Formats: sequence, C-alpha cells, structure tokens
Amino acid sequence: MNVRHVAIIMDGNGRWAELRGLPRIEGHRRGVKKVRSIIDASIELRLEALTLYAFSMENWHRPRPEVEA
Repeated sequence: MNVRHVAIIMDGNGRWAELRGLPRIEGHRRGVKKVRSIIDASIELRLEALTLYAFSMENWHRPRPEVEA
C-alpha cells in the first residue's frame, strides 16, 4: 500500500500536560516538537500531502496567553 496523504487532528496536548502536573503551555511546546518530527518523517517517506488540524474556532475562547503561545 502506498500512502499519499496523512491527516492528523492534534488534540489533547494541554490535557496531557495537566495530567502530569505541568502547565498547559508545556503540552503545546511538546506538541510542536512532535510535529517537527512528523514533518521530517513525512519528507523522508515522500508523502504527497500532510494535513495538520491544530486550531479550531473554539480555541479562540481559551485564555489569551495560551492562544498566543
């Protein structure tokens, strides 16, 4: 099977951090690191398309520092 397109809904980074006693922003930072490795792997695998869904309209209602991070 030849995969041409991968789509990822990024959800739960803030909850992941909170469950570990970390600030929500730390979960987002770690999510960014993971995205970088996913992009590198996508290039290596020669994917034609990578879709990353990272921010919904509801996210605008989060605390300002979290939205701006």
